[in-house]
Amino acid sequence: MKKSFVTKSTLSVCYLLVMALMLAACSSNNGSNENSEAAEGSGGTAKTKIAYWTIDRHDMDYMQQQVDNYNATNTDNIEVEMKVMADNYNQAVEVAFASNQAPDIFRSGDFQTYVNKGYYAQLDTLLSDEFLAKFDGLLVDDIYTKDGHVYTLPNTGQFWRLLYNVDLMEKAGYTEPPKTLDEMVEMARKITEMGKSEGVYGFASNFKNGSGFTRPAFASGSLGSESSHEGFNFQTGEFDFGMYGDIAQALRQIKVDGSMIPGAESLDIDPLRAQFAQGKIGMYVNHSSEPAVYTSQFPTDIRWASTIVPTKDGQINGVSWVNAGGYIGISAKSNKQEAAVKFLEYLYNVELRSEYQEKGLGLSVLPYVNEVAGKPELAGIEGFLPTKYDGIYPATPLSITETKLEGKKFTDVFIEYILTGNQELGTAIEDLNARYGKALEAARKEGLTNVQANPSFSAKSLQGSLGE
Repeated sequence: MKKSFVTKSTLSVCYLLVMALMLAACSSNNGSNENSEAAEGSGGTAKTKIAYWTIDRHDMDYMQQQVDNYNATNTDNIEVEMKVMADNYNQAVEVAFASNQAPDIFRSGDFQTYVNKGYYAQLDTLLSDEFLAKFDGLLVDDIYTKDGHVYTLPNTGQFWRLLYNVDLMEKAGYTEPPKTLDEMVEMARKITEMGKSEGVYGFASNFKNGSGFTRPAFASGSLGSESSHEGFNFQTGEFDFGMYGDIAQALRQIKVDGSMIPGAESLDIDPLRAQFAQGKIGMYVNHSSEPAVYTSQFPTDIRWASTIVPTKDGQINGVSWVNAGGYIGISAKSNKQEAAVKFLEYLYNVELRSEYQEKGLGLSVLPYVNEVAGKPELAGIEGFLPTKYDGIYPATPLSITETKLEGKKFTDVFIEYILTGNQELGTAIEDLNARYGKALEAARKEGLTNVQANPSFSAKSLQGSLGE
């Protein structure tokens, strides 16, 4: 019997064809289809209909209200249709552009891919200097800009903090959260000594995956370093994972002391949250989605708060990394870019963005919003609001470097050290630096990254860019 083989390439082509047919069937008002301007305005003039795609589901009811309001009140005869996409958003965007069904304005995704494939229009050629001035100091390379052009803009971000159980802290004799890593280790030990008989432990992290290390490490390491983020030294243009030595040692000591919650090696974030909500965990590190979690997903009556993540000596030489990618872009292939610009400007008006934050839908990274926005309607969110010590770093070549990496990733190496201590930390860091250096060199030779050394970089210059 003759065997038939279906290759991954064949399956990919079939998938793209199916997606294209689906998009063609459901998209009656895409950015490239000139027949989409069929609706009549109140004055008998054909409306300019534009398609707006987003992947955000948590705010879709609110944003649909804003779209409806814009459609009802704008005087430019523009009608916007918002479409909330399902999973595989980047693939859907790719298919849409390939099949001439691209939206006019769309939620940002893979920045490098979108720029390299020509999906994004250059916003600096479409938006006024006055409007762009709102984003002064925020438009960092390879996140919002490339080669001097602006392709997308910031909006909200994830702010990282140490969450702690106030009651457990007070029972252990503390009136303030830790500021140094040594204090964090000591507090975790005392909380455990006090509550272990009742299943209470001083610290937890979700070491089931790499984020169990990166959650505390990215925050503490970047706050303590003036030169580096994600293990990459911007001044030298090379990887140096020594920036995580202090936090790795602190987490290892917590494990040795027995202060780490049992089963941390297989712990995921939701089970961790459930334990924290039950008052069984003293401290852990996560971002500004947590207040919503403890309001709806894991409602809790415990007293909890958040604070800046501790550093080695309590000194802050950089900023805490804020995960704030691009918000929306305009299609380079749209023939209705002028209308898309007007809608984009509407989405960034201070009233809308302030209300968005006040409703607890997201924390803004825009100073012009934070200057006027009231306190969000969400218990616990106050500790996550932007401070002087939060900032947006330039993109690093970490992801592209790891595509060329031989051997274990840095997250696996550090987690293994924290949980087992079966290696000497300094030797492990030297090996990581050598392997990542080799991989980065290969990525540069293939033209996969153009991130180079910037001797004048200083993370201190980012202080105060988002808050006071």
